[in-house]
Amino acid sequence: MKAVVLRKFGGPEVLAVEEQPTPTPAPDEVLVRVHSVSVNRTLDLRVRAGDYNADIRLPHVLGVDPAGVIAAVGQNVNDRRIGDRVAVLSLVSCGVCRYCQIEEESLCMKSRHIGVHRWGGYAEYAAVPAKNTFLIAPPLSFAEATVISRHFPMAFNLLENKAELKSGEWVLIMGATGALGSCGIQVAKLLGAKVIAGAGADDRVTTAMSYGADFGVNYHRQDLAQEVKRITDGRGVDVVYENIGDPTLWPGAFNSLGWAGRLVTAGSHGGGQVTLNITKLYLNRQRIIGVAGTNYKDVVRSLEAAAAGKIRAIINRMMPLREAAAAHRLLEENQSLGKIILDPTQN
Repeated sequence: MKAVVLRKFGGPEVLAVEEQPTPTPAPDEVLVRVHSVSVNRTLDLRVRAGDYNADIRLPHVLGVDPAGVIAAVGQNVNDRRIGDRVAVLSLVSCGVCRYCQIEEESLCMKSRHIGVHRWGGYAEYAAVPAKNTFLIAPPLSFAEATVISRHFPMAFNLLENKAELKSGEWVLIMGATGALGSCGIQVAKLLGAKVIAGAGADDRVTTAMSYGADFGVNYHRQDLAQEVKRITDGRGVDVVYENIGDPTLWPGAFNSLGWAGRLVTAGSHGGGQVTLNITKLYLNRQRIIGVAGTNYKDVVRSLEAAAAGKIRAIINRMMPLREAAAAHRLLEENQSLGKIILDPTQN
């Protein structure tokens, strides 16, 4: 098979297409003929650069969210068949810890990740645990399933499971046109919330409104907290959905919280070191909740919602696997709205 193999850490130029043996699925695994896999800033670009806090063993194949057709099944696999169309979740939970037992796989401390700790989907074929595959309903394309299964489950985890967002509440979505932000807008609306989109340019605010946000704020041009208070008649938002971790943007996001507000945060592209007003936190009975990972049930819910037309994947472009380095450059230059998808079936 053809695969993009990482043999040393560095810039996009280190990504090279090679011929590799097609994997054989082990017991409890399936072999997926990959039709789509997305390019991700953290779990692809940072891993490729050697700037990710994980034990990456070289040579390595990136790709955390492949989708495709099952080409072979290993021993003990009874609920998947050759020809099934499936999306793949990257998080491989241990299945036995106290968190896995209550279906909180995102909290599994022994979890590993496809595309990080084991070879992923930047290849024509990928061998993955059968439990990490999810059937794709006929209305969805492989590319759509890749995007839906990558970020929407985390958005559900952030907003519904951890922030406990309720219908009628106000939520501020930071980085609203990013991959996780755009999913957050749609999930918040699905849960019945009133959504304020925060983005860094007027055109991005307009784009976020097209995703379903009720209001928008350009946090590089406007005073974010002041605008949020104006929009909410002075009360502030019930939930802030934060996925940037930028010390210059954090104060505006945090100060947008109202009484007993909850700030959920996942991601730190902006640096990750911020100043926190503890006095305001406890006097206003507020909470800050760090979230990472996805629960299996949230993947099922996301795919069902997408198949029903309640949420949609935002895709920027499709590129052949051989253009993986070019795709990484595009994402590094921050020129894309929507996900960049690699398709190993394209010539």
